Amino acid sequence: MWDSPMHLLIIAIVILVLFGGRKIPEVMKGLGQGVREFKEGMRGDQPPAQTSQPVNPPVAAPPPSAPVDEKK
Repeated sequence: MWDSPMHLLIIAIVILVLFGGRKIPEVMKGLGQGVREFKEGMRGDQPPAQTSQPVNPPVAAPPPSAPVDEKK
């Protein structure tokens, strides 16, 4: 079935065209995190609450702006 490196090259080009160059690293990162979580779940060494990390760190709220005094 995969008897030639040309097959892999064609598949790589199709994936690049479908997803674009910018999206591929995000997809690979998500795939890697999924595989890591799956392996940790299969081991069962630690509860998931200790091993899971937030995908996006919490963002601090901007400081409140000073009140505007509109006396005329």
